[in-house]
Amino acid sequence: MKIVLLLVLLLMLNALAYSQQKTLPETSTENTIPADSIALIDNLASGLISEDSISSPFFIKKTDSSTNKVKFILKDLPLAAYYDSLTLRKFYGTGLYDSLQTIVGFKDVDLNFPIDLPTDTLKARLARLDAKTPFHVVYNPILEQVIHTFLKKRRKSLQRLMNLSEYYFPLFEKELDAQNVPLEIKYLAIIESALNPLARSRVGATGLWQFMFQTGKLYGLELNSYVDDRSDPVKSTVAATRYLSDMYQVFGDWDLVLAAYNSGPGNVNKAIRRSGGYQNYWNLRLYLPRETQGYLPAFLATMYIFEYAEQHGFERGREQIKLFETDTIHVKQNLPLKKVSEILGISEDDLAFLNPSYKIKTIPYIKGKSYTLRLPKMHAGLFVNNETDIYAYLKEESEKTEKPLPEFTELSSSTVYRVRSGDNLGAIANRHGTTVNHLKRWNGLKSNMLRVGQRLTIYTNNPGVKTVKTENSTRTDNIKTAEISDEMHYIVRSGDSLWSISQKFPGISVEDIKKWNDIRGNKLKPGMKLKLKS
Repeated sequence: MKIVLLLVLLLMLNALAYSQQKTLPETSTENTIPADSIALIDNLASGLISEDSISSPFFIKKTDSSTNKVKFILKDLPLAAYYDSLTLRKFYGTGLYDSLQTIVGFKDVDLNFPIDLPTDTLKARLARLDAKTPFHVVYNPILEQVIHTFLKKRRKSLQRLMNLSEYYFPLFEKELDAQNVPLEIKYLAIIESALNPLARSRVGATGLWQFMFQTGKLYGLELNSYVDDRSDPVKSTVAATRYLSDMYQVFGDWDLVLAAYNSGPGNVNKAIRRSGGYQNYWNLRLYLPRETQGYLPAFLATMYIFEYAEQHGFERGREQIKLFETDTIHVKQNLPLKKVSEILGISEDDLAFLNPSYKIKTIPYIKGKSYTLRLPKMHAGLFVNNETDIYAYLKEESEKTEKPLPEFTELSSSTVYRVRSGDNLGAIANRHGTTVNHLKRWNGLKSNMLRVGQRLTIYTNNPGVKTVKTENSTRTDNIKTAEISDEMHYIVRSGDSLWSISQKFPGISVEDIKKWNDIRGNKLKPGMKLKLKS
């Protein structure tokens, strides 16, 4: 009887507790996402999250009267937030740092850690590495010296790189595995760029993998006035793995592939000839360029230190920002990172870290192309939930801007201008709708001095020539004119005719165009290149 009464009492207390829970006020997920998945499950189970809050996200813009600054309040779908939170907790179990930049901190490195590395110990460790990698990891006094130098003089840098590797290495390994390239190639990006996607060498090699302009274009990387895919961690890694795989098809040896990556295949071939036919890097080393002589030892030393990091006092396994904790969103209009920062409450530096390939910190929207914004996963959910209102706000702000964003310009579209008497860089820049700095960068000019007859390469958004409206024209069809040098080229567009082209260039007749280009009839094809002379 007592047991029955006790059960009845427990049921009554449970019912009372449940009724009190139902009377609690509704809660929202304003600005932040619940970090505790279990608490969110409890809220869903007990009815604290209403159906309205699950189906009706909204975006609020407020102005702080004291600072006159705009403040944004974004609400997320609690159920979607729960799925995001539970996914990260279930499969990865890591947290996002308050600031992504903390991953490059130095505070945990012990600069006075003793270098206890007898030669016999090093030989044994290198032998173990050699057994599990396709690279020839064998003891060499030169390699031993490089390892000791790195451990003694580069501890800060190495700890920083180990922190950064927590973000980049999972990405590298995925692409390397897809192309059947050794996973140890990931250490190459440390030698090339110190894991800096914005790194640029004195000869113009750019990005994590230090692609030159033409090599990047050859391997499908997009390079224009907005975007440099050499700085995109994913796209540049795909291109690098393809390039390395292609070179392996030539040399059949990964040590020689690395030497060729640094100095070029031609220099490796010359070294093979000069050595009398050797194909082992250590036998070829003295016949390679000086920089390449130290390249493979630096790569192998880096591999060794990363593989034996704990034995040398470096910290591994700290919670860092991971690639899987971010997500990408395809943009639907021009997206300035500064505005995204203001709306989502994430620092502009963090956005730049996650989106390094956008040169002017604006993600373009170009019809027929696909550009993405990478965000921490929780911020991505907020953006998607409020994107209609976000885009409407950005469009409104864009219309208030006095200076429009630069038009999209493919760098492969260019024209050549011949300097005339009386010309200066400022006048030429104004004439072609560009800037003096752009002219100097495109042509490698160190000063503003020009000489008559000098040829300048000018990139435009027109595959032919840059056009400007005639100032004194009274025609209703607003005919355009263009200034040209002694000889330039025009690319025929759909709808063009010989007469319409001649009207764009004062002093040039239909007969002139036909004579210069050996045209007998009047028919033109889109894409045809026409020579034009002054």
